[in-house]
Amino acid sequence: MWYRRALKISIIFLYLIIIAGAVVRMTGSGMGCPDWPQCFGYLVPPTEESELQWEPNHSYEDGQVIIRNESLRVAPADFTSGATYNEQNWDTYDTHDYASFNVWHTWIEYINRLVTALAGIPMLLMVVLAFWYWKGRKGLIFATFMVLPLMLFQAWLGKQVVDSNLLPVKITIHMIAALFIVALLLFLWYKSQHKEMGITLSRKRTYDPVFKNLIVIASILTLVQIALGTQVRQYVDERVAEVGYEAKELWLNPATVWFYVHRSFSILVTLLNLYIFWRNKNLLLGHSKLLNWTLILIALEVVTGIAMYYIDFPFGSQPLHLVLASLLFGVQFYILLESFPKREAITPTI
Repeated sequence: MWYRRALKISIIFLYLIIIAGAVVRMTGSGMGCPDWPQCFGYLVPPTEESELQWEPNHSYEDGQVIIRNESLRVAPADFTSGATYNEQNWDTYDTHDYASFNVWHTWIEYINRLVTALAGIPMLLMVVLAFWYWKGRKGLIFATFMVLPLMLFQAWLGKQVVDSNLLPVKITIHMIAALFIVALLLFLWYKSQHKEMGITLSRKRTYDPVFKNLIVIASILTLVQIALGTQVRQYVDERVAEVGYEAKELWLNPATVWFYVHRSFSILVTLLNLYIFWRNKNLLLGHSKLLNWTLILIALEVVTGIAMYYIDFPFGSQPLHLVLASLLFGVQFYILLESFPKREAITPTI
């Protein structure tokens, strides 16, 4: 019971991380903390730009950051500054050339990192409880344990994103890695639910290999759509830098080829999921509830996509679009887990 509670909280936290990351992207706060894992060298970031300016006769700690001549300087050791600035007391932060402070961007990115750090608590508890909950089932104990190194890897990817000054390909990998962890946690939730309820779950569903294969394809297509959406998002970021935040009508004017591929691909995704829905209903496969959610999420995805293109990116539409896609993948993956043959399952005759 406690294992499943920790697992449930972990899943919630992981989606909160995805939401926080989406808000970071929407607000352009990805470089709000230009260093990692600290933020301008602080455990708790500054609230005013004056805190990042050099001061005479001031005590600086190892790793503390200041902005000097539009670049970052890092204290290599604890020291107290003199009456005048001495360049020899500082190292130049040369991982990237971003050196700007915006209090909103800084704290949005900091909250994103804080949520990620807090997510480690239920995940660590879940790993400890797994040894009691699964007992002799070494494979599931190992699967639970793998959540921790994957989260560390995800944190490392976050560092790579910051160090690269938001390189698009690294942002895409960062997002896909998060969804991989979502899949692992959902797998553990499914297995634990099956453990609690036994084979009665199997009796409610009919096995259809075609349905299973279609769900595999649908899940992969959703991942591809998310990757394509990341490329579109990068183009939008570049356009914002060119035309400004207020000129939203120009963000996709002209539109990139990735946008048209992303939009056309959504038609295929919608049609495939409609057929999956019809096949489940026609063959009475027993996945109706989750498939209803699949169609709802796809409909909302279409609405937010249309809103961004035709209504000039209403506030919140960008992060909502990404979060809906992440939820869609989670639902599809869980349907996939349910679609594998179980004991006492029946193969349809048509």
